[in-house]
Amino acid sequence: MRCLTLADALSTRGAECHFICREHPGHLIEFIRSKGYGVSVLPVSAFEPERAPASVEPQLAHADWLGVRWQQDADECAAILTKKQTDWLIVDHYALDSRWESALKNNYSKLMVIDDLADRSHVCHLLLDQTYSRAPADYLPWVPEDCILLCGSRYALLRPEFAQIRSYSLQRRANSHLRQLLITMGGVDRHNATGKVLEKLKSCELPADCRIVVVMGATAPWLSDVQRCAEQLPWTVEIKVDVRDMAQLMADSDFAIGAAGATSWERCCLGLPTIMLVLADNQRTIAQALDAVGAAFLSDLLTLDVRPLITMQQIEPATLSAMSASAASITDGLGVLQVVDILICKI
Repeated sequence: MRCLTLADALSTRGAECHFICREHPGHLIEFIRSKGYGVSVLPVSAFEPERAPASVEPQLAHADWLGVRWQQDADECAAILTKKQTDWLIVDHYALDSRWESALKNNYSKLMVIDDLADRSHVCHLLLDQTYSRAPADYLPWVPEDCILLCGSRYALLRPEFAQIRSYSLQRRANSHLRQLLITMGGVDRHNATGKVLEKLKSCELPADCRIVVVMGATAPWLSDVQRCAEQLPWTVEIKVDVRDMAQLMADSDFAIGAAGATSWERCCLGLPTIMLVLADNQRTIAQALDAVGAAFLSDLLTLDVRPLITMQQIEPATLSAMSASAASITDGLGVLQVVDILICKI
């Protein structure tokens, strides 16, 4: 989704953008095409983890996310790129590093990497890490000396509607009260974090007139279970599927329970107080950083059976207002414009 946001911003400046995607379960290939972009599709095949001798550099932590060996992926991408004149190749994948990038060096003019792990080498011309508190020094051991490093949430790749509605969202939080609670755990939510949150809310003392809005994807495997669970709650619960106005929905909400990750920057831009759940290890850095500055409360999916998810202290007006102000200071939603300016300038 962040690559789509970047592509949309580049397209408005006259760039032609093309995607290369592999057909993993849950892919967004048709959605990308519906946005008007060409997509080259790579097939899914049986993946056998590489068994390298102990003396060879170990596999990347997320190597199996690629679905094939990196050499095969590079060959398949090269076959596509040789037919195109590519000014910038933009790669966003935890399973790819300098080996893949070097193998494709004859197929692009410049390379941009989107990352948020700082755990592997790159041979890129520009690297973007939109993690809050991320510093360029974190990547100095991993990139060439002349690499342009765009680090920190000021560069967060948010769709323009978030910046457009930011003023409205912040103004309505001047006198914060919990009237609408937003729950969003990602479109697929394969671990059923949404259902576990709803179960835990049964023991929470929410205002009697609180309205709960749950956002899920149409293909979420636990959707029917979540609908049944929602019917058991004493509050009004609305389940929205495949939402297209997330910025407005966030702006109209007073509190959120959501997964840590890229959507954290959307909530921060709109000053939406949040309990963040860490659903994957690569989300923990973001969640801890935002919790440390009071921009969100950090929780963990495993702890939901141990303590209340929401306490009365967390939803007091003064607490909501303070958290909103801290969150809003993280990003203004204009990061994608800064990134696009640099990409065009450096062609």
